[in-house]
Amino acid sequence: MISRDEILANLDGYDAKKAKIGVVASHSALDTCDGATSEGFKTVAICQKGREATFDKYFKKYYNADGSIYRGVVDETVILDKFNGILDPKVQEKMMKDNILFIPNRSFVSYCGIDAVENDFKVPMVGSRNLLRSEERGDEKDYYWILDKANLPAPKKVEKPEDIDNVGLTIVKVHHKQKKLERGFFTAKSYEQFCQKSEELIKDGVIEENFLESARMEQYIIGPVFNLDFFYSPLEEKGSKLELLGIDWRFESSLDGFCRLPGKQQVELENDGILPEYTVCGHNSATLRESLLDKAFELAEKYVEATKKYYDPGIIGPFCLQTCVDKDLHFHIYDVAPRIGGGTNVHMAVGHPYGNSLWRREMSTGRRLAMEVRKAIEQDRLDEIIT
Repeated sequence: MISRDEILANLDGYDAKKAKIGVVASHSALDTCDGATSEGFKTVAICQKGREATFDKYFKKYYNADGSIYRGVVDETVILDKFNGILDPKVQEKMMKDNILFIPNRSFVSYCGIDAVENDFKVPMVGSRNLLRSEERGDEKDYYWILDKANLPAPKKVEKPEDIDNVGLTIVKVHHKQKKLERGFFTAKSYEQFCQKSEELIKDGVIEENFLESARMEQYIIGPVFNLDFFYSPLEEKGSKLELLGIDWRFESSLDGFCRLPGKQQVELENDGILPEYTVCGHNSATLRESLLDKAFELAEKYVEATKKYYDPGIIGPFCLQTCVDKDLHFHIYDVAPRIGGGTNVHMAVGHPYGNSLWRREMSTGRRLAMEVRKAIEQDRLDEIIT
């Protein structure tokens, strides 16, 4: 991995007063750009040709004659043939010359590859570069490893398909064969059903024949899903360094369509070999009953401490604990995002009740990130949030 000293040496060449916020134009980029705009930063969206219109046209920023913002959140777009063109040394050199502080999201890592992010991307990054690898499910020290070290609750791992008969309802987490960045998840309540469903999904081209090599199987927790959007500030000196900015949950296609059908029709479709898919296509906002908030903060505190111990310097900025709550009101963490979450666009411009009440203004994750950058610049502490 590129050393932090090398990144900080690149940062030394920046004019911090002219810093811009840059992001790959996908995932949570609108929230990032909206938040940066609210805090007075110019924004740069790194786009892929054919997917630039949202940023280069519809959310493009325009100014009034007096310099105030007329509309929009994106000042500049850089349009590349492919997203991974951001790794081109000339592109990176231009970004650094433009004083761009880069905000990583999941699309950045997915399109560029974790090895390249760690070894070849030299632009100063706001957040925890070394923690991004923990999101690569199946790596030796992935987020399941961190959860175990932190003694945090996670669904029970199912070691082999035959064990499903003992565990009961199991979710099989595997990549989609055709939609490379999406999920080919499915559930099974028995080994027999596992074999039946996997055969159908292989035949339909949803999963690879050798899917078990990279699959993660775990007990399916029946309960509502809450994506807890936290923020950890190394710079905060008055209040808690840990903040709960908001909560979101997902719309998944075609699962949500299945759930709207009468139960009898769902069974009939499954009997016909038509199974729901878990492709995330949108988000909505949520809150927790207040008696669960202490438990939520406890989860986050343990996660933060574990990252400090095993991934020095630990988590910086936003992270998302993706949880479900069972019938006894116990949390189970089934996924962890060590960067801005994918559902934060639901909070852009309007914020969330938790972030808003904490900061007494509209506060999304994107805006909180920009606030942290602004504070770091004003206090000459950028080196504490850059990796």
